[in-house]
Amino acid sequence: HVQLVESGGGTVQAGGSLTLSCRASVPINRYCLAWFRQAPGKEREGVAGITRDGAITYGDSVKGRFTISRDKSNSRLFLQMNNLKPEDSARYFCVAERYGGCALVSNYGYWGQGTQVTVS
Repeated sequence: HVQLVESGGGTVQAGGSLTLSCRASVPINRYCLAWFRQAPGKEREGVAGITRDGAITYGDSVKGRFTISRDKSNSRLFLQMNNLKPEDSARYFCVAERYGGCALVSNYGYWGQGTQVTVS
């Protein structure tokens, strides 16, 4: 069973930065990894993802502002968020998928509990 634990959320002013971190309980080499977010009353949105081979994809709303990265040796996933906007406020989830597709619209099998990001 894969466990994902996010950290790094908080409250920040518009224009500020935050870095989210996700620790996985298993080696992440063979997993698609991604960050999704969901705000109250809104649909879940894929923010950024890394395929098993290291290809990176971003959602249109965060391109140029967010950077996803991974540390395979420590089984960690990161999301560097710059120039944050109030519309970025949401609960951010770290997700992983072992065998299925890696697109940001795919069904990821493993989800963390999420970390709240609020931009005022």
